[in-house]
Amino acid sequence: MRPKNMKTLISTRQLLLVLVVVGTLFLTPATFAAAPGMTSTAGTAGTFNLTAQDAYLNMPDGAAIYSWGYGCVTGSAPKFVPAATFAFTPSCPTMQVPGPTMVVTEGTTVTINLTNNLPTAAGNTSILFPGFQVTATGGVTGLLAQEAAPGGTVTYSFTATTPGTHPYYSGTQGDLQIEMGLYGAIIVLPSAAPSNCANGTSITNLYGKPDYGTTAGIPGFPEQDFRLSTAAFDHPKSCYDREYLFQWAEMDTRIHRQALAQVQATTGCTAGTMGCSLDVQTEPYHPAYFLINGRSMPDLMDPNYASEYPHQPYNGNPHMHPGELTLVRTIGQGRWQHPFHEHANHVRILARDGNLVLSPTNPTSSLAGILMFNTDTTPGESFDGIFYFSGRGLNWDPYGHHPAVAGSTDALASLTCTPDANGYNTGNPAALNYYEWCQDHNKPVQVNPFGDVAAGGPVTLPDPNVFTNGQWYGGSPYFGPDATLRGSHSACASTTNANCTDLNPSNTQANPANERGWAFMWHSHNEREITTNNVFPGGMLMMMLVDSREFPIDESQ
Repeated sequence: MRPKNMKTLISTRQLLLVLVVVGTLFLTPATFAAAPGMTSTAGTAGTFNLTAQDAYLNMPDGAAIYSWGYGCVTGSAPKFVPAATFAFTPSCPTMQVPGPTMVVTEGTTVTINLTNNLPTAAGNTSILFPGFQVTATGGVTGLLAQEAAPGGTVTYSFTATTPGTHPYYSGTQGDLQIEMGLYGAIIVLPSAAPSNCANGTSITNLYGKPDYGTTAGIPGFPEQDFRLSTAAFDHPKSCYDREYLFQWAEMDTRIHRQALAQVQATTGCTAGTMGCSLDVQTEPYHPAYFLINGRSMPDLMDPNYASEYPHQPYNGNPHMHPGELTLVRTIGQGRWQHPFHEHANHVRILARDGNLVLSPTNPTSSLAGILMFNTDTTPGESFDGIFYFSGRGLNWDPYGHHPAVAGSTDALASLTCTPDANGYNTGNPAALNYYEWCQDHNKPVQVNPFGDVAAGGPVTLPDPNVFTNGQWYGGSPYFGPDATLRGSHSACASTTNANCTDLNPSNTQANPANERGWAFMWHSHNEREITTNNVFPGGMLMMMLVDSREFPIDESQ
């Protein structure tokens, strides 16, 4: 976790630390994330009929936390996106946390009809839409926004003028209502994605049905396209291959318990009468639950729309292939700042609050967002960034390639790597090692994992037994089919070839049997935020799973 430049160097110790969970991850059905949402609930694009209601959120420790949230009015007919098919039926309950992700196109007139179905004693509620010029009709005037009284409705209208990721949240007694769960996201897609982002040559994940020495090809290809667009903004440098939306928040259960007790004590009261109101103390603030998309680790790795989370439909479980550009959409929805750290590489910031970070000298063709070790998320702020990983800078071959060994049946262990002008293997998009960093091609992990490395290095690994814990060990430091074979030295058993490793895993389980990938921990750098009610692991912690390119990533879950 030391702040080193991971673009040029990734600690081998840290790399293998994250490998320890890979075995188990591949033993269970894969569950992914994407950025699910909806384009309308009323038949017309950009029109949403929402309600604010109460319900309970399920936590990993078995607790059910009384909360408030936005949802879809009963009888709505949401149009869900992305268009690809989800394994679980998409749904929009009358209360969810975060609220429904509304996806619209730049220039669209957005209309939100909000009905206040919170308990009467909760009083008025509303929605703020930072960054947009909003016109409100109906309801009653509040301090920050037009509000819906208990049982009443207010309508908000605005033009989606700015592409990118934007928050929405309650503008009424925010210290209580946002804490209780009244927040969500609006994703505005560019009206005309740059042509270079959609020409088929700028993406790496939807590359058809490659053939790695078999006549049938690889099941699952071509992969479904779960992107909402081909570009994040109206800018030629904003292309991406995959996208994920993460909303950070936290919960102080004392506040939620007080709210529940006071709601129950005032059941049936008449709005506006003496005693028909809540007086919940929101300070001092001591959160016990730390959430990504309304869930904590490990629940956030379960599928989108999973039935065990009826009011928490969105998960947080990103996947990618090496060499892909992953768009990270992030919003700080709570009251704390969260210093989130993405292992394996920095994140290049494209925009904050929908405002592109442009080059001062060439804004039309160059972005100037910085690379961030921690993508600090400020309350109410959003950012869009690109995460990229190819294995460059490891100083050893992540695929375990080595010169041909007599008697070896592992043909993929001796693939070629022909560098392009930037040093990557891009000549054959169907190659397993597409986008491999050729400077490290054929470099072994090490000859002997115990003690010092013999002359020629390049790295020293700790005793592998430190990382080996039954099926929790991934089985190999390498990517792809037969990676365990190369990791277990079987391909080199009859030779003293220095380009083979003696790193022998104690467990070689995988699903599918010949596929290996890496899991990089993404987590808050505030250590207490990776606990659930003070128990580790939990909270704001997830895994970026880097899957070898012969393994189809199915975002339907």
